[in-house]
Amino acid sequence: MSSDILTGLNPEQEAAVTHQGSPLLILAGAGSGKTRVLTHRAAYFVEKKLAQPEEILLLTFTNKAAGEMKQRMQKLITPKKSSKNDSQSNQVFAGTFHSFGCRSLRIYGKNLGISPDFVIYGSDDQENLIRSVLSEMNLTTKEFKPSSVAYFIEAAKNSFLTPQVAQAQAHGFWESTAAKIYTKYQSRLMQYQALDFNDLLFKTVELFQQFPEVLDKFWQRYHYILVDEYQDTNQIQYLLTKLLAAKYREITAVGDASQSIYGWRGADYKNLSAFTVDFPSAKVINLEQNYRSTQNILDAANAVISKNTSHPVLKLFTKKNSPAKVRIFESDSEIAEADYVSEKIRELHQTLHFSYKDIAVLYRMNAQSRAIEESFLRNTIPYVLIGGLRFYDRAEIKDIIAMLRVALNPKDDLSIARVEKALGKRRKVVFDQHLDNLNLKKLTSLQILESLVVNSGYLQKFNPQEEDDQKKIENIKELKSVAASHPVLNDFLENIALVQQEYSLQEKNKKKENRDGVRLMTLHSSKGLEFEAVFLVGFEEGILPHSRSMIEDADIEEERRLCYVGITRARELLYITYASRRLFFGKSSLNEASRFLFEIPSTLVEYDSRSEETRDYRSSRRFDSSDTNSDLVYDPDIY
Repeated sequence: MSSDILTGLNPEQEAAVTHQGSPLLILAGAGSGKTRVLTHRAAYFVEKKLAQPEEILLLTFTNKAAGEMKQRMQKLITPKKSSKNDSQSNQVFAGTFHSFGCRSLRIYGKNLGISPDFVIYGSDDQENLIRSVLSEMNLTTKEFKPSSVAYFIEAAKNSFLTPQVAQAQAHGFWESTAAKIYTKYQSRLMQYQALDFNDLLFKTVELFQQFPEVLDKFWQRYHYILVDEYQDTNQIQYLLTKLLAAKYREITAVGDASQSIYGWRGADYKNLSAFTVDFPSAKVINLEQNYRSTQNILDAANAVISKNTSHPVLKLFTKKNSPAKVRIFESDSEIAEADYVSEKIRELHQTLHFSYKDIAVLYRMNAQSRAIEESFLRNTIPYVLIGGLRFYDRAEIKDIIAMLRVALNPKDDLSIARVEKALGKRRKVVFDQHLDNLNLKKLTSLQILESLVVNSGYLQKFNPQEEDDQKKIENIKELKSVAASHPVLNDFLENIALVQQEYSLQEKNKKKENRDGVRLMTLHSSKGLEFEAVFLVGFEEGILPHSRSMIEDADIEEERRLCYVGITRARELLYITYASRRLFFGKSSLNEASRFLFEIPSTLVEYDSRSEETRDYRSSRRFDSSDTNSDLVYDPDIY
């Protein structure tokens, strides 16, 4: 079996798999085989009788990743003649942090007064409980939006702040009140014998800290701790792994600071640096050989990420060579950009015989999918939207369309019902009053849309500081671009109806296409995936990097990491596109190409068609972060 475990590993991978005697930190670059190394290392422990399978704890972030690791281990450590029931891999705990916490609390939570039969509250349950607490405290949902309070509580728990500590650290009236809500919310959870998702980790750490005898049972059970994606751990996950490894110090952490892209939800890549402080005897092994991309793609990625100075940067290399350079295209507009992408994808499919599913279009913001989707529909290119709904299927877009339909046809009872549900009865009255005073014949689609959305109070549903709400606001702004292109309201709604009909036809043909569609997704959603060809669209200042991230150096570095993740998704071909002028969020802007484009050496790129002239432009222009004359893509105000 040893030969199976070590076969095909490069020297660094083998060193990581077989290391013994001290904690191990594996800095694993994109496409370097980190999952393989982690599972082979766990199998090696079993094969060498360093550990029984049940003494291994393998923690990761998704059930999909955990399942993949279990399957790989089963092939490595299960004798061919044994039944599935005898599989040693089934005795290894490979799961998410939260599933580990849930299992632990079911058994030992009674020490904290938690029933073994506790229920887990999802986001809807949380917000309903917060509404109940607000009512009890005579507070309004307008001033203390339930989702905003839930976000505050989640952030506190991820930082391992009790209600008392959160209250002591609160700044200003809102935070101070939110901390009081947190106190009552937590008390009600205990009363109901319920835990929210974040409690699964918070209460587990609390259990281990307050009851050392319980922690000792886990030390006796799990001698070897292996943690995947360590750069994505937040404070509570960091504390949990540190506690679990405190006695035997047989911990392996795998991560890459250059792929840390979830800072907005509490992930802290600095936990990688803290590892060698917590475990001074730790061995550090770098995995830099990439098995995914061509050298030109890797050189482009290396050049970009090397500009980050706050974390270690690996230099990826490969034995896989290809003459193909990174293709750059500057378009005149977002429509021309989308049509270029459609044209190139058709060429890849028809000439090079790429499957559509092996091609991905990646963008920074969900709202960018709209122009791409419409171009694909015009050009009959099948696509699958990953991690989100099609543009016109998103709830906030349906709400606004319903408002516009009511404006055009006051007898549309279906749309009226949706508007009332979206606004609530009080705001619906305001909406009706405003609509009565609106002179539709003298206004464009864009003016009507803006007037109804602003004056109805619809935007008050969203908190621009929250990531999910910000995406919804961006989607509404993008609908303004469609309105600006169709000034007559009837034409605007007719265009939307036709696009929606194309959606329906494509849905009916899904079985025929066997889901062989181009993958459309945000850069955040692309992490962990790979494709033969990748299109990075909207490579402009204000989009990538995002306008909200252009003040602090730390935010720019995270945007650069996001760019790096996008580049390293490509196996064979990489296309980067940007628009010199973009109608985005209802405004037309002259755009500066992304600073990240200028960080790619000119020797690695070539230009398509009309962007030939940008060769001279790029060679003479290098982005200066102190340049304040360039136009942002859109106004960063809420609307």
